Amino acid sequence: MSGVSNSSRFFANKDCQYYPCHKCSIDINCLFCFCPLYHLDCPGNYTITESEGGPVKNCRDCVFPHVPENYDKVMDILKKKNRLVEDSMIRDEIIEELFSKQDIKYRDFQGKLIPPKTVDDMIGVRTPELRKYAKELLKRDDIEEFLAILPHQYFDEYQLHAFIISAMKDYDKCMEELERFLPYVDNWATCDQLSPKIFKKHRVELLEHIKEWIETDRTYTVRFAIGMLMEHFLDEDFDKKYPKMVAKVRSEEYYINMMRAWYFATALAKQYDSIIPYIEEKKLDKWTHNKTIQKAVESYRITPEQKEYLRTLKIK
Repeated sequence: MSGVSNSSRFFANKDCQYYPCHKCSIDINCLFCFCPLYHLDCPGNYTITESEGGPVKNCRDCVFPHVPENYDKVMDILKKKNRLVEDSMIRDEIIEELFSKQDIKYRDFQGKLIPPKTVDDMIGVRTPELRKYAKELLKRDDIEEFLAILPHQYFDEYQLHAFIISAMKDYDKCMEELERFLPYVDNWATCDQLSPKIFKKHRVELLEHIKEWIETDRTYTVRFAIGMLMEHFLDEDFDKKYPKMVAKVRSEEYYINMMRAWYFATALAKQYDSIIPYIEEKKLDKWTHNKTIQKAVESYRITPEQKEYLRTLKIK
């Protein structure tokens, strides 16, 4: 497409030193120079990458807001978002309820344990209260309004969101909400609270998602994938190819490697004969190898004889 005229719906600033800012064969609409959809779960071709401050939306390969024909689509998305935020009575009600359950001492304690979150990001509601409240909210017809508002403002909202998803009984709906939620998970606590009960009845379908999640570059999506392998595929559905998936993961991220160690320590307790070769043959990086041994030795599910042997395999 070429020769589009400037108007209230289209503007091409071809004198800009950065024009065209994306490699494509269209006349770029500069009207949305800074994308107004950046903070939303938009239909563009974006990815989520990790940074020191947490997950970042990467729009390098996306031209959605710059395609002239997409002007109406962009405006419709913005209007819908504005209606959700402005008219979301349930979100206002939820925040009010969360603050009514606030425990300041608990908030201050949590704020030291869950990076990158700080006390400024937290309300301070205890986990049992959040679980109970999530079950109540799940019964409401307007709960989707709350789930649609991402990102959230408070850590407690993310925790509540995770508990709501975990309690869903419809697998397809649960997975839909989970896929939308995962890119916004930026801490170990919210990640580890995600544990949909319905997955027990849909392990075949779940496994296909795990294979995709474990290959992403999102720290807590990878951690979640390994957690799901640990929770659902170490007993009757165990297969030797699953620990291979976890061993294959290579990362400098502490919270990924800690979950890898947790996985292999748990796997030693449940599938010792299949897992011990990973330790004997040093198939893991040094840190994960030693952390696996440490966690296994601390476990009451590992026999004294196994613990003694594992101590001899520590890499110095």
